[in-house]
Amino acid sequence: MADEVKLFGVWGSPFSRRVEIALKLKGVNYEFFEEDLSNKSALLLKYNPIYKKVPTLVHNGKAIAESQIILEYIDETWKNSPILPKDPYERAQARFWARFIDEKLMPTLWKVFWGCEDHDKVKEEAKEHLETLENELKDKKFFGGETVGLVDIVGNFIAYWVPRIQEASGLVLLTEEKYPKLYQWSHEFENHGDVKVKLPPNDKLLAYIKSRLEGVSTSK
Repeated sequence: MADEVKLFGVWGSPFSRRVEIALKLKGVNYEFFEEDLSNKSALLLKYNPIYKKVPTLVHNGKAIAESQIILEYIDETWKNSPILPKDPYERAQARFWARFIDEKLMPTLWKVFWGCEDHDKVKEEAKEHLETLENELKDKKFFGGETVGLVDIVGNFIAYWVPRIQEASGLVLLTEEKYPKLYQWSHEFENHGDVKVKLPPNDKLLAYIKSRLEGVSTSK
């Protein structure tokens, strides 16, 4: 019996796109359900009644929520093209840096771009976190080495969304001069064959970001 895989997500969400990238790397066929988060579908509420969020993966009728948990589930279910290292220590390190991105870096970047009270302080924190990630990348092509792995996928927001937010807002943090390794990594990640086809269209995402930024400025 063939696997039945469904993914509930939003086209412009980096969290949804994480799951799509992982499924593409694994060669897993799936059915995508675009959600309207202002009017969530009955199926999304059925499969994710606790958080009621995207992404939600449904594999043979069983639902899995939260993007990092979904990524690990995908890696454990479909063994080809691993996105987590086999070595226990290296796996732990990958999980650590994935959490660093979600719990430290992304929240500060979000505050910098979308506004906060202590903007200068948060901006400095964001720079420090980017420097930390720059140092962790070292001289590797991807965080896991020569192939796209967990940390790269979780970092998709930095690689693809941040440059477009910078273009739309005029506020620039991630530059080749300041973070040459991260800058090169973002280029490699964005142009990886399996990744590229699962990223939002540039023009569509840029227009969406501009509309969001205009909404923020007019609400102040």
